Amino acid sequence: MNEPLIHRLVMASLIVFILTAAIPFVPGAEIGFALLLMFGGQASPIVYAGMVGALLLSFTVASFVPLPVLSRFASLLRLKRTASFLNDLASTPLQDRANVVSGKLDSRFGNLMVKNRYIVLALLLNLPGNSVLGGGGGLAFMAGISGLYRFWAYLISVLIAVAPFPLIFLVLGQ
Repeated sequence: MNEPLIHRLVMASLIVFILTAAIPFVPGAEIGFALLLMFGGQASPIVYAGMVGALLLSFTVASFVPLPVLSRFASLLRLKRTASFLNDLASTPLQDRANVVSGKLDSRFGNLMVKNRYIVLALLLNLPGNSVLGGGGGLAFMAGISGLYRFWAYLISVLIAVAPFPLIFLVLGQ
């Protein structure tokens, strides 16, 4: 095969990987891990860039979703407490949303999680079984909707959280 065709195939595959991994409940990390197992360390930069891109895409799309629309959707599903919470968040300025979330939590542990939300997000992204929470795409989507995360701090958290496995494969070369 010729090199330009291979380059186009790799780029098309990366775009498909980013788009699918950004969707909540799609096992993006598992797809990336499978790619690392199949292609070894040479695929590490592509898998890393793809996963970071997917999490940024999901976060960015979610940040544009209006909370009142989600609240109405929750009402249609008869999720009254969820709809009420979303209405509370929607009527709260971005800088005060962490206080609203902390106010809904009764425990000191919950408040501690809100204060350290970037670390908690990084840990959740690497937690086995996070697909119950929507996987990486779902977690990124919830982070974007909440308005609790600032873009640059979120980006740094994601860059660190996604790095371990691609870095291990890159260093070991397998």
